[in-house]
Amino acid sequence: MTIVAVVLAVLAALLHVYIWVLESFRWTEPATRKTFRTSEADAATTREMAYNQGFYNLFLAVITIVGVAMIVGDQASVGTALALAGTGSMLAAAVVLITRDRSMARAAVTQGTFPLLAVVFLLLQL
Repeated sequence: MTIVAVVLAVLAALLHVYIWVLESFRWTEPATRKTFRTSEADAATTREMAYNQGFYNLFLAVITIVGVAMIVGDQASVGTALALAGTGSMLAAAVVLITRDRSMARAAVTQGTFPLLAVVFLLLQL
């Protein structure tokens, strides 16, 4: 059970590192604008906001990875708490996304599936 939880948490973290790259460094690129359904003008206007938001995603990934490292190491209880904080926040963000705009269902599922599964398996290992 722990191995599955760790793998899912790492996958969730890696996805959020990717989102960090898109939001913080590639926000105005055509492919990123298409992914986030934003116009060139809107991307230019929201560039600073996206940069900041991208770092939130990175920080959630870091919390999750530190937790995973502690689970694998000698501090499973603290590691599980950190991994749950990171993946639980990722999952909550996906829920906020879909409850705010139903047309973002695909993005919310993409953003929230690994965190949801990680949370379930992290809780099952307790």
